[in-house]
Amino acid sequence: MLSVKEKYKQIIPELQKKLGVANRMQLPRLNKVVINMGFGIVDKDVIKKRVEGLAKLAGQRPVITKARKSISNFKLRAGMSIGAKVTLRSHRMYEFLDRFINAALPRIRDFRGLSVRGFDGRGNYTMGIKEMDIFPEIDPNELAGSQGMDITIVTTADSDEHAREMLRLLGMPFGG
Repeated sequence: MLSVKEKYKQIIPELQKKLGVANRMQLPRLNKVVINMGFGIVDKDVIKKRVEGLAKLAGQRPVITKARKSISNFKLRAGMSIGAKVTLRSHRMYEFLDRFINAALPRIRDFRGLSVRGFDGRGNYTMGIKEMDIFPEIDPNELAGSQGMDITIVTTADSDEHAREMLRLLGMPFGG
């Protein structure tokens, strides 16, 4: 099985032909992957377990995000820990995408492909995952409840069509 990085090197000629680009340097590339998880107002033990799970998933320590302002209706105070995020680049990014495409996506129940509506107009793709335990390295018994996350793939593409074509050739299973 080819890794995502090796697959990208193989699809360069096909991508050039489909996009009508003469210079290889103008082709879209993967820039980074950002994994964001918001867990709201929970106990410190739950925060610790979820951050450890995200660290296992990403291969590096996540940054804990804090609330910027207080909202009394939600019992939220400024400075409270409400989420975690991690930015993956280069080798870790390719490794994560490889595990995500080949191991995690096939484990989703009733999976019919990723939505094509997740593009932002600038060539970046964002998708929401409802459960963190679709990844093989996550033990569902260690998690404190079900936890979802947002995964954003940032590319150097100029348009959604170019990014979609590149991601499709890399193996992303887009549905309807």
